[in-house]
Amino acid sequence: MVVILARDGPTCVWCARVFRGQAVPTTDHLVPRVKGGPSWLENEVAACRGCNRLRGHVSPVDWLGECLRLGWNPDVERVSRVLTLLEAAIAERGGQRRARTYVQSQLRRLAKG
Repeated sequence: MVVILARDGPTCVWCARVFRGQAVPTTDHLVPRVKGGPSWLENEVAACRGCNRLRGHVSPVDWLGECLRLGWNPDVERVSRVLTLLEAAIAERGGQRRARTYVQSQLRRLAKG
């Protein structure tokens, strides 16, 4: 968790709340484990416990849309950056066939805006 907070900063990627009090930091897998997402730092972002629980297995792009609909200020740039890091890590380490196609589709959808 400390490494992710150092990389991403002290706010939730989804709702932008600063981690303190009720906003307890957790690590959220961008590619959910049930969708083939690895437990690598490149697949994790800092999210408050509430957002992590609410998101469940919803894709990052779909959850970004839901966050915007709720009037939150999600960090789209951070999500894109971490997905790009994950794509590079998968290319370097190999494997992760399910996660690779998932990440590529999420990056394409983000690029479309």
